[in-house]
Amino acid sequence: MSIAAADQTQHDPSSKGIGVETLGVTKRFGSLVALDDVSIKVRPGSFHALLGENGAGKSTLVKCIMGVYRPTNGQIMVDGREAVIPNPRAAHALGLGMVYQHFTLVPSLTAAENLVISRANVPGIVNWSREHADLEAFLETTPFKVPLDIPVNGLSAGEKQKLEILKQLYLNQRFLILDEPTSVLTPDEADEILGLLKGLTDSGELTILMITHKFREVTGYADDVTVLRGGQMVGSGAVADLSVEDMSHMMIGDTKLREAAARAETSVPALVVELSGLNADDDEGLPALSDINLKVHAGEVVGIAGVSGNGQSELVEVLSGQRDRSAGQIKVYGANYEPVREKMDRFKVFGLSEEPLHNVAVPSMTVAENIAFRSFDKSPIASLWGWLHPAKMRSQARGLITAYRVKTPSTEEQIENLSGGNVQRAVLARELSGDVDILIVANPCFGLDFASVAEIRAQIMEQRNQGAAVLLIAEDLDEILELADTVAVMLEGEIAYTSPIGDTDRRAIGHAMAGAH
Repeated sequence: MSIAAADQTQHDPSSKGIGVETLGVTKRFGSLVALDDVSIKVRPGSFHALLGENGAGKSTLVKCIMGVYRPTNGQIMVDGREAVIPNPRAAHALGLGMVYQHFTLVPSLTAAENLVISRANVPGIVNWSREHADLEAFLETTPFKVPLDIPVNGLSAGEKQKLEILKQLYLNQRFLILDEPTSVLTPDEADEILGLLKGLTDSGELTILMITHKFREVTGYADDVTVLRGGQMVGSGAVADLSVEDMSHMMIGDTKLREAAARAETSVPALVVELSGLNADDDEGLPALSDINLKVHAGEVVGIAGVSGNGQSELVEVLSGQRDRSAGQIKVYGANYEPVREKMDRFKVFGLSEEPLHNVAVPSMTVAENIAFRSFDKSPIASLWGWLHPAKMRSQARGLITAYRVKTPSTEEQIENLSGGNVQRAVLARELSGDVDILIVANPCFGLDFASVAEIRAQIMEQRNQGAAVLLIAEDLDEILELADTVAVMLEGEIAYTSPIGDTDRRAIGHAMAGAH
């Protein structure tokens, strides 16, 4: 017997966590088999982790559960019965909800308004007095609390994430898929939210399926784990019965991980980059950076930590020439520096940006063309008369693809068709293939599997060991702790805290990120 979606309803306090099972789910896109006979079982009231490298099929699987895709073959069972889920609305009506990696709230509306408009049955004229009373009563049934009358753009990242989860509970979704739910949170916020969710699953009120790359979250909060590799289910079990090494082997098989580069000792380093009184505005003309003072020496990684939205993106844009500064100076080796192509070449400034397909790569161009962006106007690719030599461009790309282990069908594949980790490797190949004196990297491992993370972090450390001055902007505190020699915390556009990495710890940095210092 199958069940179809009923009308979506709002919060029902008597509801309990529901179970979901996929039976032999296969999803094909033309000749590409994204999922191959995948069967997983998420028990009612459990906290279930879904692991896998980029391109393993995790996103495709949850999109099949949520009705974004229709499986080519196989069944989806909800509470023990086959479910017909033709679209996300049908999934919601069955009690299935998803909290995405990026916030889906309306920034200018209050928390209360975001909750009310999320319903399918919003009346034409809203009785806000009654709605507020109902929302206050609803919050009394949940472990989450957020201020209802503050616009979302005035909430902290942790409060926004709580509101995203509250929205699903308010809509009576009792099976929640969480996609990297802690990627924009401080360590304390992450532990608080995962701990509260764990309490809801332990009491049987909720079922969680969480996509994550952080083994610390899996071992700390999950009951069960399923691992996908190459579109197939390759392992599952109780987290208590599995070690991190067991889960790692399921994810990558016999592939050998890149070993982390040892941190080399440096002598008295030269000052390479100095930011003095740097100010800049955001896209609305409001202050985004306020009197940023920072020094980066040769053979040093300065890691900038902070919750997303505290000026890190604007700082990277100023340093890469994508945003004008309103005041202040940038000096390289004591000389005034402007981030234009000629000076980037002269001072050997290279970079790796987050979401490279949106920032530093052209999706519709080939891998070879993207790799050539820094060298297309130089020999041997360019002739004395300015003509390009495509054969030499492809030859250079083949060498770098091999050296940086970029998985691509050919040099002529459009870069948008590569997995996230391989796009990052291709950009790394472009940016690190020559002599590097200054390296500016922003969230270089965001959303990547741990094999790609190990590769990229090792490359960054090697550049540091070879004498490069590295400015690392990262929302992942583990990345800061692993790579940085000095840590600085950005808060509301200012440097709020600095310390040698050996004189601080996760808690101190996390408190500074939350404004507690």
